[in-house]
Amino acid sequence: MKGSAGERALQQKYGTQRRAESFYDNQMIDYLNPEMKQFISEQELVFISTADRQGNCDTSIRTGNPGFVRVIDERTLIYPEFRGNGVMASLGNITENPHIGLLFVDFVKYGIGLHVNGGAAVIENDQLQQTLSLPDELMESIQRDESRFVERWVTIRVDEAYIHCSKHLPLMKKLDKEIHWGTDDETLKGGDFFKVKANRREDKLK
Repeated sequence: MKGSAGERALQQKYGTQRRAESFYDNQMIDYLNPEMKQFISEQELVFISTADRQGNCDTSIRTGNPGFVRVIDERTLIYPEFRGNGVMASLGNITENPHIGLLFVDFVKYGIGLHVNGGAAVIENDQLQQTLSLPDELMESIQRDESRFVERWVTIRVDEAYIHCSKHLPLMKKLDKEIHWGTDDETLKGGDFFKVKANRREDKLK
């Protein structure tokens, strides 16, 4: 049965069962169809949601060149983990709780989104081909395009995929920006934009 027990209970409470059933029947599938695969291959960012074993949630973003989230087949995705701040909140959650939610949103061309939910696992670079039996052509592409920057990979088993409607999504204009992959330069990373470091320094002086 599609939908969680909580969804079903609220649908009954608020009288939305018919709308929900129509959505489940017409828009939700448990694999990636050709249109979804094509959409993912064009995207440069994805929002990811994970939670630890207690259910404490974390939302993050992953970015890369178009198609950096690679479709292996209709039920398998992989995305690269680049050098970050070393906290590894998302990866840590995945090791405790494999459930993951991905939201691809195209703000530039289509003004529409795609949800992909499933199970995730962390794979080291040297285990990628052996674990997933990737074709040589795909491995050559990965090594050519991303091997210099990728520290490890996340693989996702697709459990459900469905549209995020466009009616409230803004269309935006893409501007050129030089990307410094893997940099530790604090200025390029945003510095202390939200003044947390400065505030903590002030608190210690009080």
